[in-house]
Amino acid sequence: MSQIRPAGTEDPGTDAKVADVPESWPVERSEDRFRSHRVGMRTDWLQMPGPDGAPATVARDYMVHLGAAAALALDGAGRVLLQRQYRHAARHLLWELPAGIIDGEGEGPLATARRELVEEAGLRAGTWHELADFFPSPGFSDERIHVFLARGLSEVPEEEIDFVRQHEEADLVSEWVPLEDAVGLVLSGRLHNGATVIGILAAHAASREGFAGLREAS
Repeated sequence: MSQIRPAGTEDPGTDAKVADVPESWPVERSEDRFRSHRVGMRTDWLQMPGPDGAPATVARDYMVHLGAAAALALDGAGRVLLQRQYRHAARHLLWELPAGIIDGEGEGPLATARRELVEEAGLRAGTWHELADFFPSPGFSDERIHVFLARGLSEVPEEEIDFVRQHEEADLVSEWVPLEDAVGLVLSGRLHNGATVIGILAAHAASREGFAGLREAS
């Protein structure tokens, strides 16, 4: 069992870095319980340490997800674009960043964020940086969400948008909110979408250094 040191007592000669790393315990077998065009449910039987230290076979159920990407669009006045959308699973109207599932052919997270910004907001961005990369519910799902900062915004001519809004996106309501005010909305419990909350707080933290410390989007 690893030992936890009190803060400030790390060995100065040790290059100890806290960082998540890929890891996979041995999987004996898997069974798909459900599959749709976007998500699935799977059970893996994997080996875990037992109480006596010997390996034990344990079943774990989880959702298989394509992943998603979100764009925090920040205009020249320091305002964040938020859009209100109905989310049936949560039974809420949620204010969110433009975002979507990575389901395009050969599409990666950045391409998805660019596409969603055009489709949902009619905007393009000249500058992109990565704000956050996180697993929203790693105990239950393999979903991974990338949140990008989009700046240098320009409107996309309507005739160039090859997308028809329907269903939940048919009645999107948009608001431009100053970044400082958006942080207040998060801390007061008025915003609940995970990517939105993380993106706003990350953008606010990064803004203190003029966004100089952010990773280039790729």
